[in-house]
Amino acid sequence: MAPGTQPTAVGFLERLRIRQSDVEQAKYQRYFKTGQGDYAEGDFFMGVRMGEVFTLAKEFAAMPLDEIEKLLDEDIHEARAGAVKIMSLQAQKKKTTEERRHTLFELYLRRHDRINNWDLVDLGAGRVVGGWLMDKSRDPLYELARSENMWERRTAIVATSAFIREGQLDDTFAIAEILLHDKEDLINKAVGGWVRDAGRSSRERLLAFLDEHAATMPRTTLRYAIEHLGKEQRAYYLTLKDRVSPG
Repeated sequence: MAPGTQPTAVGFLERLRIRQSDVEQAKYQRYFKTGQGDYAEGDFFMGVRMGEVFTLAKEFAAMPLDEIEKLLDEDIHEARAGAVKIMSLQAQKKKTTEERRHTLFELYLRRHDRINNWDLVDLGAGRVVGGWLMDKSRDPLYELARSENMWERRTAIVATSAFIREGQLDDTFAIAEILLHDKEDLINKAVGGWVRDAGRSSRERLLAFLDEHAATMPRTTLRYAIEHLGKEQRAYYLTLKDRVSPG
């Protein structure tokens, strides 16, 4: 982008199209479940590597909010990924004002209808949502955790990444309990993954959580949660699970 040029959604899309690859497009269609009845049904992938999308996002990091929202409105998945990445970059920049961070937080929640895949949530929830709530009430996350929308529920647990980085683990474990028996596999994976990450800061709290819930939590959640434990501990918790629901 030429120096002094204002970043726009149109400009971002033009740069995306230059990088389009039929090979990458085919990979995305297989990797993300876009078939009828799947979680990403109808999502359109142009076929641009995410590394290139993120590089473009850094170049367009000063994009105004109204242009970011135009990207969110695009059917092209990589355009929405670029929008959320730009939001994340702005949220974590030291010079970003509190007013701007608040506006980014509100935009994320208001346009959650367009932040509608697991990778999009994971790109922005930690910095944009969790980052804003770091020194504020965490009540919005508990509301999201009880949402009927699976992507909002995923945001609830993923947003706690910001707290985990600061050694604040209470909300991760509390929201994990709310979502523990969620019917969606992508929520089960997120819960297990974020509990595992919290366990890096406190193995004691992870083990206490597992002692209480391992026998009844979904197997997917358990496998993610115990990933960094030793072989014997993993076997122990899997055995607890098997006693209740074999297989």
